[in-house]
Amino acid sequence: MEQVKLVIDDLVKKGLVSKEQLVKAEEDSKKKGMPLDKVLVKHGVITEENIASVISERLGIPFMDLTDYLIDASAVKLVPEAIAQRYKLVPLFKIGQTLTVAMVNPQDINAIDQVRLKSRCEIEPVLATEKAIRDSIDQYYGVAGGVDEVIKEMDKAKKTIAGKPASDKELARLAEDAPIIKLVNMIIMQAVKDKASDIHIEPEEKMLRVRYRIDGLLHEGPQPPKDLEAAILSRVKVLANMDIAERRKPQDGRIMLKMQGKDIDMRVSSFPTVHGENIVIRILDKASVLLGLAELGMSKEALKGFDKLIRRPHGIILVTGPTGSGKTTTLYAALSTINTEEKNIITIEDPVEYQLPMIRQTQVNVKAGLNFASGLRSILRQDPDIIMVGEIRDPETAEIATQAAMTGHLVFSTLHTNDAAGAVTRLVDMGMEPFLVSDSVIGILAQRLVRVVCEKCKEKITPTDDMLKDLGLERSDNISIYKGKGCPKCKNMGYMGRAGIYELLIIDDDIKKLIIAKASADEIKKKAVSSGMQTLRDDGIEKATAGITSVEEVLRATQEE
Repeated sequence: MEQVKLVIDDLVKKGLVSKEQLVKAEEDSKKKGMPLDKVLVKHGVITEENIASVISERLGIPFMDLTDYLIDASAVKLVPEAIAQRYKLVPLFKIGQTLTVAMVNPQDINAIDQVRLKSRCEIEPVLATEKAIRDSIDQYYGVAGGVDEVIKEMDKAKKTIAGKPASDKELARLAEDAPIIKLVNMIIMQAVKDKASDIHIEPEEKMLRVRYRIDGLLHEGPQPPKDLEAAILSRVKVLANMDIAERRKPQDGRIMLKMQGKDIDMRVSSFPTVHGENIVIRILDKASVLLGLAELGMSKEALKGFDKLIRRPHGIILVTGPTGSGKTTTLYAALSTINTEEKNIITIEDPVEYQLPMIRQTQVNVKAGLNFASGLRSILRQDPDIIMVGEIRDPETAEIATQAAMTGHLVFSTLHTNDAAGAVTRLVDMGMEPFLVSDSVIGILAQRLVRVVCEKCKEKITPTDDMLKDLGLERSDNISIYKGKGCPKCKNMGYMGRAGIYELLIIDDDIKKLIIAKASADEIKKKAVSSGMQTLRDDGIEKATAGITSVEEVLRATQEE
């Protein structure tokens, strides 16, 4: 009771409860025998969050808003539901041997002891509202075994959802049903745990397929019942603030969730197909784009050359490669390296994947008339030193980027070409004069991502004659190559994570002459290699013989060569 009185006093001091409201609530409290704080919440004077915030300040214990929070299913398994219900708590996530637990009363020593005993972990209590904890218990208990168990649990729910097509109103209701919320949460959570970059939800004639893109390749995920397709798609669209009634046009949306204390940012795209709406969720992992230049995995020579390029006062630096080859990560690493108080750096991106300190970042907005060309033109009026343009897609953007480089700006951008030399001919094909390309472009970095061999199950293998032939090596070269056998840690794939392979073309006088003479990409490449440029294939072979990746990965990533 003393605790409640102190909390109410604080709420009055903060101006959240007036004296008149307090008097009325006290009368009601006496009549109904209900705690004063509960009466104030019932009257709508304050919220449970207001109370939790004050208690958090008083106790010095963090308050956790569980709205849109993805709780780790493996953490839920550590604490029996009976204990969670009895003490009004829910485990959130485990790091090392410490389990973070949301509690209504984080000072309940008995509850903390019980959770410590059952989980065999040290307990880090945080504060949450009773309603949020109750909702979380309803959502997560009974589903801690993963997506497949959730699907089994939903057999009963299927009977109420299956049948004739649901109306928009029914779909909106189904999207808020606990079983559907559980299932969609678990599909997303599994993707985040597996470090997937994308989730594909794909309707087919007689099934609903879920696939995860992990380390660049798609892998089968859980297969939810076809009956639940409409409800699952509607739930994703509700989370992404998309129109659930619109199923004939493509839509884009965004989901922001929390998991293990981290913000998870997701871009959602829906696309109508003959069997229903196809949904792809891109998971933007902010940690993966925050690498330093030295962490990218370039060879010493390429790193030294690239570091020199990005410190030049003006010119265009291009990063090339297919979608998903890590170009944005490289650009962010470069900008972070040269980001100082003396420099004004402005970017225009599609989308802005991570916000960098001291850098002005803008996102393309086609509906508002802001594309790369118009954005770049406006940036030039903002007194920039360094400009990053997400992609050179058209002659207009290429022309403005060239003008910017020729007038004393350092410009970073990307192109979709197979190799570094191909970027030069692409710009000329766009209509740029060869002499302008040779004068403005100072360097081109081509890159690919290859899967890294799992350290846990890595083993040395003897290369076959075909392997050596594909790599252009002789058996007398006495090389070692490695392969992952497959183990539980890498889900029997033999790989865990990805690394970059690079090809850096520095535009020197010899290359400039070839560009002006309109030489082919092959001629430019041959000249660069004779001057010491390491190709993508060469860098890949080095990484394969160092045990970082496999021969198969190098051949897959560099098959154009």
